[in-house]
Amino acid sequence: MEREGVIAPDANHEASHEANRDRDGNRDGNRDGNRDRIVAAAARLLSDGGPDAVSTRAVSSAAGVQPPTIYRLFGDKQGLLDAVVAYGFTEYLSSKTAQEPTDDPVEDLRAGWDLHIGLGLANPALYSLMYGGHRPGVSSPAAVTAFEMLARLVRRIAEAGRLAIPEGRAAALIHAAGCGTTFTLIATPEDRRDPELSRTAREAAIAAITTDAPAAAEPGPVAAAVTLRAALPRTDALTAPERGLLREWLDRIADPDRRRSETPQAETPHAETP
Repeated sequence: MEREGVIAPDANHEASHEANRDRDGNRDGNRDGNRDRIVAAAARLLSDGGPDAVSTRAVSSAAGVQPPTIYRLFGDKQGLLDAVVAYGFTEYLSSKTAQEPTDDPVEDLRAGWDLHIGLGLANPALYSLMYGGHRPGVSSPAAVTAFEMLARLVRRIAEAGRLAIPEGRAAALIHAAGCGTTFTLIATPEDRRDPELSRTAREAAIAAITTDAPAAAEPGPVAAAVTLRAALPRTDALTAPERGLLREWLDRIADPDRRRSETPQAETPHAETP
């Protein structure tokens, strides 16, 4: 878009006309249709020419609307791009056969990894906006939704007693490895891509966060704490403060390295004077 967040001066007349139509009640009837056309048109432009192709003039022409309509519905360029990314992400997921959870959450995580890689390779411009087009520390709404899906997969692994590290770290590690692998493959010419790279990275990441057997078969305080921590939200035997305290204790047991770093160094004991 040529300008972000404001309507261009030469569009004021059209903006006034749009406002009059809104007061007459026409806006509500056309709003959803206009929004869908604009997002679909912008998605096509993004796929064909990348983010630079998504300009106000190009989108309005492709969607058959006036530029002020775009600003009214999306606010600024980032708002439109967020809508396009959400649309593309949803369309990609719906194009895949719905996968029912299996009895093996680790296998479901493998399937989720492959879906993630597939999204990036099938829609590189969309993927780049989804995971790389925002300010540092800010995620696109679609990326947040995708991470929540990943977190649910990791929680199922924890509930099965097969998670070897805390949930948050496990989800972050899988996310980082998956994004890094996808961006590497996108940047590599198709005829030079290593077909084994994704599988090797996937298995290395899974090996880093899981155990080979459920915690019940291989007892230990860390695995037990991770498993109980995952199931804690489902208990109603404790009050909210009690759950918070238990959660803190379980987090400390599950993450001994963090516990050691936060524990003050004990003083060297002195021999008692007889």
